[in-house]
Amino acid sequence: MDTSDISAPVFVTVLLFLIVLAPLFSLGILRFFQSKKKAGLMYMLSGLLVYVVFQTCMSIFF
Repeated sequence: MDTSDISAPVFVTVLLFLIVLAPLFSLGILRFFQSKKKAGLMYMLSGLLVYVVFQTCMSIFF
């Protein structure tokens, strides 16, 4: 896999969104296993919102 085509701004953008997105989904799954369905759903919906914002940023700026 050749990653030399990825520019620095794209790499930083993806990295920042992953730093936010991954913990939201992880906490959502953890809350579901702890039987805290409302908190888990809120984390999952927050992660989905961050994903939509990420896709919007990628389509507008890159």
